[in-house]
Amino acid sequence: MSVPQTPRAFGASTTAAEIIDGVDLHGRRAVVTGASSGIGVETARALAAAGADVTLAVRDTAAGARVAARLEAEFPVGSGTLTVGRLDLADRSTVAAFVAAWSGPLHILVGNAGVMAPQELVRTPDGRELQFAVNHLGHFALATGLRPALAAADGARVVSVSSLGHLFSPVVFDDLDYRFRPYDPWTSYGQSKTANVLFAVGAAERWAGDGITANALMPGNIADTSLARHLDVGQVADFVASGELALPPQKTVAQGAATSVLLAASPTVAGVTGRYFEDCAQAAPVTGRADAVAGVAPYALDRENAERLWAVSEALVR
Repeated sequence: MSVPQTPRAFGASTTAAEIIDGVDLHGRRAVVTGASSGIGVETARALAAAGADVTLAVRDTAAGARVAARLEAEFPVGSGTLTVGRLDLADRSTVAAFVAAWSGPLHILVGNAGVMAPQELVRTPDGRELQFAVNHLGHFALATGLRPALAAADGARVVSVSSLGHLFSPVVFDDLDYRFRPYDPWTSYGQSKTANVLFAVGAAERWAGDGITANALMPGNIADTSLARHLDVGQVADFVASGELALPPQKTVAQGAATSVLLAASPTVAGVTGRYFEDCAQAAPVTGRADAVAGVAPYALDRENAERLWAVSEALVR
């Protein structure tokens, strides 16, 4: 499948509002995970402003309600509605409850919530390493549970928010939970973000017959989000200064949400599936560059890896 060219106006500095300008989402329903802060809020804002009815799927429903009230106060007449649903991706019971409570079609699912680089190894109640559990397994369980609703929407889009961090590590199938190797916050983050891309590849293969597209993306190096709450700022600065960690230029939150909104709603990418985007365009492959600040690793788009991850994930969330 060829990828349509996005307008030249779309790029690293494009905002979510610019992506959604002129798009009509009335009559469509969306779920955005992690929509109580950061780019999740901006993604929900853009979709609802275009007329979509958006569910903010969040751990802290009080925080979600505050966000919903603030956004509704800003919206013009004719915008979509905002509702709040409880979802803790580290807790399988809340994922199951969210899925069970959903009724009717679902047109857009944005897997935006995530955790990045806890400095110590943390396990979920069922024994999984936290980053892999939240960033991948929780979203996998949510998306597969909501597949009937997505199939009923006739042209649904699934958006998996990955990261440049996927270049830090492939999925290490023999030790997903750091039981046999020393825990490292960055390789752990990396394998979870690789899993986000592989999920999109796997879903694209399996769900095409239902009219569902699935794509992954890198939102950008975004200032002022809660994702970095576990990081030692001084340590990160030292890594950047030493050359051990390379980062692209910073974006605002509104710019960081743009690629998510593009994949969720823009007609310019209608029918595109199983791809990885950054800066509102399909990313180029990266091989053999430890200092890369853009692009996608071939192992993250590998169909055999996607098949293996799908089978493992099904077994783990069963």
